[in-house]
Amino acid sequence: MDRQRRADAVDQEMAARRLPEEAVTALVHWWGDNAARFADATPGAHTVRYTPARWARVTPWPAALAPRSTGGDAGISRALATTAVADALRRDAFTEALVATYVWGKGKRGTPGGSGPATLEKILATGGLETALAEAVTALGEHGGRHAYAALHRRVAGLGPSFFTKFLYFAGQAIRPAHGPRPLVLDRVLARRMRSLAAGVGRESGHDPDGTVAAWVWADWDWSPHRYEVYLSFMHAAAEQLSAVSGWPSNAAPELLECALFDTALDTAG
Repeated sequence: MDRQRRADAVDQEMAARRLPEEAVTALVHWWGDNAARFADATPGAHTVRYTPARWARVTPWPAALAPRSTGGDAGISRALATTAVADALRRDAFTEALVATYVWGKGKRGTPGGSGPATLEKILATGGLETALAEAVTALGEHGGRHAYAALHRRVAGLGPSFFTKFLYFAGQAIRPAHGPRPLVLDRVLARRMRSLAAGVGRESGHDPDGTVAAWVWADWDWSPHRYEVYLSFMHAAAEQLSAVSGWPSNAAPELLECALFDTALDTAG
């Protein structure tokens, strides 16, 4: 069996099995520690700290964010970013929506000369950015998450999946996809969680005994549109699985699982 067929077999096994018992236990423990913070069963309160003055050269700047003349740090929560993106999309201000999601995604990480504000400035100066973002939003509304992902995949220099899936996630809160599940964030951390789950399934099923297929399909970056579709399908099914588990909120949105997986280390490969 060639590598792609083995990968497909592992995907099918993961879809059938969903989350293993040890992962469910870890996630329930995470919820016990975070239930008070996320009382509405969404990660809307998930807040990232940033320094507005560091973003002084970034434009357009969303009005919902702190003025860049503000001294010290400020916070941007998922809920605030959702509001900022929805407002921007109502005005077809696609790059403004991207700025809100990028600030939330990056926060205080990075250096003045590296990733963060400097990288965002370069992205914003890229020709065709507004068109690419607009096409992704249209694809989301007319076709769904996979097509929206494909519209941005390798399209804009410097804007990789770890950050454009954040844009798609927040856009998906404002615009319901025509088909399939709403987008979720997929970054290196979450890909590694999926890799761990896939390695465990591959070992148990015999389709990937040494974990090489899991490492291939769940690499650290540049996932294919198909891989993003697999991710969304798995995450939404796993969220449904968790809704029936004691100790996990039955009304939880799938993005709560995404947030929990980001925070929770998994070791299921044996």
